[in-house]
Amino acid sequence: MAQSQSLYAAFAAKIDAVLSSLEKEAVLPAGLARGNVSVEPPRDPSHGDLATNAAMVLAKPAASNPRALADAIVAKLAEDPAIESAEVAGPGFINLRLGPAAWLDELAAIAAHGADYGRSSLGTGRKVNIEYVSANPTGPMHMGHCRGAVVGDALASLLEFAGHEVTREYYVNDAGGQVDVLAESVYLRYSEALGIEIGEIPPGLYPGDYLKPIGEALAAEFGDKYLESSAVEWRPLFRKRAVAAMLQLIKADLALLGIEHDVFASEADLQGAGKPAQAEAWLRQHDLVYDGHLEAPKGKTLEDWEPVELPLFRSTKFGDDQDRPIRKSDGSWTYFGADLAYHMQKAEAADELIDIWGADHAGTVKRIKAAVSALSEGQGKPIPFDVKLVQMVQLLRGGEPVKMSKRSGNFVTIAEMVEEVGKDVVRFTMLTRKPEAQMDFDFAKVVEASKDNPVFYVQYAHARIRSTLRKAAAEGLAPAGNHLDRLGADDLALVKLAAQFPRTVEGAAQAREPHRIAFYLYDLAAAFHAFWNMGNDDPAKRIILTEDPELTGARLFLAQQIGQVVRNGLAILGVEAVEEL
Repeated sequence: MAQSQSLYAAFAAKIDAVLSSLEKEAVLPAGLARGNVSVEPPRDPSHGDLATNAAMVLAKPAASNPRALADAIVAKLAEDPAIESAEVAGPGFINLRLGPAAWLDELAAIAAHGADYGRSSLGTGRKVNIEYVSANPTGPMHMGHCRGAVVGDALASLLEFAGHEVTREYYVNDAGGQVDVLAESVYLRYSEALGIEIGEIPPGLYPGDYLKPIGEALAAEFGDKYLESSAVEWRPLFRKRAVAAMLQLIKADLALLGIEHDVFASEADLQGAGKPAQAEAWLRQHDLVYDGHLEAPKGKTLEDWEPVELPLFRSTKFGDDQDRPIRKSDGSWTYFGADLAYHMQKAEAADELIDIWGADHAGTVKRIKAAVSALSEGQGKPIPFDVKLVQMVQLLRGGEPVKMSKRSGNFVTIAEMVEEVGKDVVRFTMLTRKPEAQMDFDFAKVVEASKDNPVFYVQYAHARIRSTLRKAAAEGLAPAGNHLDRLGADDLALVKLAAQFPRTVEGAAQAREPHRIAFYLYDLAAAFHAFWNMGNDDPAKRIILTEDPELTGARLFLAQQIGQVVRNGLAILGVEAVEEL
């Protein structure tokens, strides 16, 4: 896949060449670190097109005056025909204004690279494991899982677009007590399918109707074989069948959102392979696990608290308020103990780990990161590990809380959401706020045809472009790149914003923040709509001018490339660029 060097990267290379030239002339000492030299748009667009902090960063280590160094850099940059002007501002910032040719070259680059425009080699050679969703296999996917699912999937696509090799992973919690509860719930539905009156579902079991088909399938296959059996006989089979059925349901729900995982890792298989015991042994060797007693819970007295010796991870060493058990008193693994081993397993095949968790897990982040750091170092290759916390979403309809679902028992399912508003609306909306911020999802507002609805606003920009191209074709007019010099300042303003896409991709990938792409697309859509509206006020600003086929061809070419950038951004987010609305 082709990678396009962004205009910003190209000018960063030019500035780097100027700095090398100044080194040869002894204006700068040789070997100065340039890692903090940046090239980016100035905060105030009236200051120019690009700004660099090169003189500010290098003046002190070069024992030079920042403005004097900036003057020397500007003198060199002024020789570049692509640079219209270079000026020193404030204490030593350098503002550059580019000539039209630079922007027209970038417009041609968008056309040349097409679907690969903005693709980066930033992560080449890096294997990243992203674990997301990982909901307990006890029912259909619901709203509580949706935001993390979309954030994780969009992040995976973003990192792939930025050159990383990504593994999308789902951790199946099929070894805990919740799976026994699932098996008991299915056993009730099995009994029901055989004509037994079960009445109200007892508290603590899963009440949803989605378990009925599993009970019916077991009844059809085994008849009343297990009706009078003890749980010891039926539980292993019912657990296995129930988890398999739930995973099928979960995968189908995720597919409605366009999400597919590469790996479904089983907690039961992990424990069966002895991975937690291996992790414990390594941690003991490095004095990170010891046998000790937990403090009595708050409110408990010595009379009603019996301390039990447990293997404890030294999480206080890493800022936790107490050390944490990795096994329970019955010898089974705690969630934390199993999780340690699971992350150790993931680290064997990755250069970096990213987990997408619900905000309710915030309290465990520090200790799991500390343990993973210790384990990965023990493997001889420290593995960067990041946890992205995603806040819950409140479901509304016209400002009022949404009633719960009958099918699921006590929640609104992803399937119900997608059926009502569509995959693209769900996905884009989930990325219109930073994941750590609270979010309202109002079924009425997310389908509004207004600029206040980012999903519609971005989709409408693309549909408007495609409609314009179809209308032009009907009049015998087509995009043409041979008269781009006819484009004026208003046209080039759009190109300048489009040219920020590759830089936005790299910045979003480095920060691990896919929502930046959604924010950028909204700004690009807003700029295109404003451009379109100028044509309503001034006929000379319209895209299609039948009396001027040369300018029409150039503006159609411009619109076509803006549409391409919108498509590329939406593809990262997993959202379709619609042809019409």
